[in-house]
Amino acid sequence: MSKKKSMVINFEDNVILMTRKFLKRRIMCSEGKFRHHVKERAHIFELIKSTVEMGESNSALLIGPRGCGKTALINCVLKELSTLKIFKDNALIVNLHGLVHTDDRLALKDTIRQMQLENIVGDKVFGSFAENLQFLLECLKSGDKEHSKPVIFILDEFDLFCTHQNQTLLYNLFDIAQSAQAPICVIGITCRLDVIELLEKRVKSRFSHRQIFLFPGDISSADNSITAFDDRLELFQNLLSLPDDENVNKVEEEYDDCTVDHNFAKTWNDRIRTLVNNVTMINLLKRMYQTTVSERSFRNFLAVAVSTLSEKHQSLEVNDFVEASKMFSRDDKVLMLEGLSVLEICLIIAMKHETEIYDGEPLNFESVFNRYIKFANENSSIQSVQRPVIMKAFEHIKNLEILVPVTNTCSKVEKEYQCYKFLLTSEQVMDAVKSYPGLPTAVCQWTLSSFN
Repeated sequence: MSKKKSMVINFEDNVILMTRKFLKRRIMCSEGKFRHHVKERAHIFELIKSTVEMGESNSALLIGPRGCGKTALINCVLKELSTLKIFKDNALIVNLHGLVHTDDRLALKDTIRQMQLENIVGDKVFGSFAENLQFLLECLKSGDKEHSKPVIFILDEFDLFCTHQNQTLLYNLFDIAQSAQAPICVIGITCRLDVIELLEKRVKSRFSHRQIFLFPGDISSADNSITAFDDRLELFQNLLSLPDDENVNKVEEEYDDCTVDHNFAKTWNDRIRTLVNNVTMINLLKRMYQTTVSERSFRNFLAVAVSTLSEKHQSLEVNDFVEASKMFSRDDKVLMLEGLSVLEICLIIAMKHETEIYDGEPLNFESVFNRYIKFANENSSIQSVQRPVIMKAFEHIKNLEILVPVTNTCSKVEKEYQCYKFLLTSEQVMDAVKSYPGLPTAVCQWTLSSFN
């Protein structure tokens, strides 16, 4: 009897571990279909498709804030196009990233590698920038629409390529696209709305000026009655549900190392539907959605909650999501303050008091210094610090952009008397002090005092 019981427990433990693995895979790996921005997706799809099928050369910029789905949209379009035989057999895709390819030399070498030209060029891929550029341009320009393979260039963090010297790579890519010597499509992905202004005049003249904007919260679904939050709630249920009998075979093909128990799946999905209808859960998701509409952040939040599943914790509860949300509801500026020294925290508190006492008026180093020294002299537990050290701490705070200079400040004013605007609220300072580990009691009490 005990052996049977042990086998049941081991089976259930294995199911939970497989469930956790499956859900994390589904949450962190976006599914193939792209749910939103239907018009924008269709536009990108037709641009790339016309390059592959008709030999047309195109260029475009996909612009939108971080987390709105720009890269996911591109990946979805490329995945769908890859099902077409002409695309699969002929098209070459070159992915470049501004954070990785920090100059044109690195971008050029990786372009040659991704275009699989090493065998033709031999060791020239390790040659000079001029040689590599000349070779690549000859490869692109030597063909024609009928005989050249179409090349799709995806430039993520496009604005960073604009900082490269002379924008040589961008110039040549746009020049080839404009002259239509070989079929290429250049898609830039960026969050900079002013990206066109970053292009040099000669580069701008060769760009098509085709800009496609993605706006967060614009779900653009077929059903106009669905609100943005309803869509988020539906995503919550879909990502956390296990496949039913109809979809299990399809899912197991996609996640070949994750098997799902059918009977367990039914019970699990009933629990998830209960969570979706829970008032506390709905309010939590609404608060998070009001903070950020980013689907990437939402998926990260779900992944943290799912990670709590174990042999001892075999179901997801509302409290699991409440605890997970704490990691994503913290203010970035408050988190930044936690990394400061005690001296810098004291200066932040002094700035808070200065701002409160003088009703938001600009402050300078001298006023902050005097307020801190007064506090230090009144508390024997606070170690005295020399003025140059305090000045260095003040400069560090300024470099973190917690302080911004007042625009009408005269350049001839000594730096001790230059005026700054304090950007933190009293609540942010209080939160930082509460969460700061090992902060002296005197400093905590000083934060609470209004006129010190």
